[in-house]
Amino acid sequence: MRYGFVGLGNLGSHLAINLARGGFDVAVYDLQRSAADAVLAAGARWAASIPELAVTSDCLVTCLPSPAATTAVLDLALPALTRGSAWIEMSTNDFAEVEALAARAARQGVATLACPVTGGVHRAAAGDITVLVGGPQQVFAAHEPALKAMGGRVIYMGGIEQAAVTKVVTNMLAFIHLIAAGEALMLCAKAGVDLRTAFEAIAASSGNSFVHETESQVILNGSYDIGFTMDLACKDAGFAVEFGRRFGVPLRLAAVMEQAFIEGRAKYGGGAWSSMIVKLLEDAVGTPLRAPGFPARL
Repeated sequence: MRYGFVGLGNLGSHLAINLARGGFDVAVYDLQRSAADAVLAAGARWAASIPELAVTSDCLVTCLPSPAATTAVLDLALPALTRGSAWIEMSTNDFAEVEALAARAARQGVATLACPVTGGVHRAAAGDITVLVGGPQQVFAAHEPALKAMGGRVIYMGGIEQAAVTKVVTNMLAFIHLIAAGEALMLCAKAGVDLRTAFEAIAASSGNSFVHETESQVILNGSYDIGFTMDLACKDAGFAVEFGRRFGVPLRLAAVMEQAFIEGRAKYGGGAWSSMIVKLLEDAVGTPLRAPGFPARL
């Protein structure tokens, strides 16, 4: 099985590296040739264009920053993909967009799996990120070994809609937890609690979360480097709020969270790390949340 991988950003590069290290035949393409260096060192091959990549692949994998980017890649790739091949979408995307593209692909005999991943860039680097799968079970079965090579736990969710919505829900919760963790640490700081001790106490309590265990560390370091940007956070938060409207679910916390990230992007820029949302609170009260001994990156 020959895999063609498009999108070698903070997340996609690790997924492609894991796939190549897993012994799979992998060719890659990215708008920035230098983004492929680490993947090529892991055994992948470079393709000069998306059509060239598609025509030599049994399965095209995309991991891209926006629905528009995915559509642009599919516009170039679909004419070159052969009947009986597959497309795996690993980006966080609107399920309606993926379903529309999947219908286009099906008309050309190309099957689709929606396989967004969740758990953070550091887990992708460790080969331990969770893969949520939506699409036909027989297509999933054909590509399950590759998905397991890219991630850790692979969970079959059902259809494209179920996988895409569940991924957005995981990010929605993570963003809400991030804001809450920042507020909790700030209360401790203002009360004179040593922030390393506060971190450990929260981690050992019923108030703990995966986000606290991970993102609180780079906040306390001051790097905020979680490998995920404000632009991406605003995109995913927007999906969550839109899905709430679409399904008639009032998402009060999600709505407040989305507005906070829009404010954070306006202040720090779309390329700033999403963990800098906590810096809004630090700047507002004039107290930086810092403690020694925490890593700059996970």
